[in-house]
Amino acid sequence: MELRHLEYFIAVAEERHFTRAAERMHVAQSGLSASIRTLERELGADLFIRSTRRVELTEAGRALLIEAHRTLASVDAARDAVAAVQGLLRGTVSVGTEQCLGVINLPPLLARFRRTYPGVEIRLRHGGSTHLADQVRLGRLDVAFVALPGQPPDGVTLMPLATEPMLLLCHPEHPLSARDTVDWESLRNELFVDFSPDWGARQLTDRAFTAVGLERQVPLEVNDVHTLLECVEQGLGVAMVPAPVARKPSAKRLHAVTLSDPAAPRWQVSVAVPAAAPSSPARDALLKMVLPTPKPARPSVTAIP
Repeated sequence: MELRHLEYFIAVAEERHFTRAAERMHVAQSGLSASIRTLERELGADLFIRSTRRVELTEAGRALLIEAHRTLASVDAARDAVAAVQGLLRGTVSVGTEQCLGVINLPPLLARFRRTYPGVEIRLRHGGSTHLADQVRLGRLDVAFVALPGQPPDGVTLMPLATEPMLLLCHPEHPLSARDTVDWESLRNELFVDFSPDWGARQLTDRAFTAVGLERQVPLEVNDVHTLLECVEQGLGVAMVPAPVARKPSAKRLHAVTLSDPAAPRWQVSVAVPAAAPSSPARDALLKMVLPTPKPARPSVTAIP
């Protein structure tokens, strides 16, 4: 099995079209199709269901796609490791992040990383935490900054960075703005503005309402923080947000209310990395800039009688 066959396979799987995949890989369509047929013969299984308009993955194709991403990621890691031994740090580091995590300011971090390691190409992707964690699992991202409630998916390790409380944001003229704290029952009939279901903050809020036995009305779903804040400012609903969002300058005209429940959900930001992937020098260098350096333990002092 040749690596280029796997690269062509991934291109077809993602493009769902042989012509577009060939254009993406800068090869003739006939050559790409021949490589896919060779791969299918070697594996003894059809990888695609072909039609005149598009192609779809078979069950065997879906299984191979996961392993193909992992295989190519391992090859890249091997090349980078050899370069590191030679005193060079090069290659690519693919980073994902959910918007406005607050705990970490990513653009200055990536700028510092680029200045320190100019031979490493940085790729950045935005998305919801659930999607990003899945991309880490599949080997499409080296590292992701996420806020996932509960356990990570299989194949992903989370390294906590910080924890923040969840706050209720409302318009200054909303009845709840006169309060410093609010209980769950007071939110029963409120209309909420919230993020898409794969965002960590949305999942955390959904789980919290389910845990206390309340249904929540979310008629407005948005996919960015600034639109959410503007909707609340226009009185279209209230929003449950992590504290860093409530501290943004664009939220200064809104009123933040604390949940009175001591067991109210807390928003945890973590770094997600592949659980079983080989070490990547570029990824490890980035993590050293992010993760706090553990303080050395104080030596114990034995009293002299």
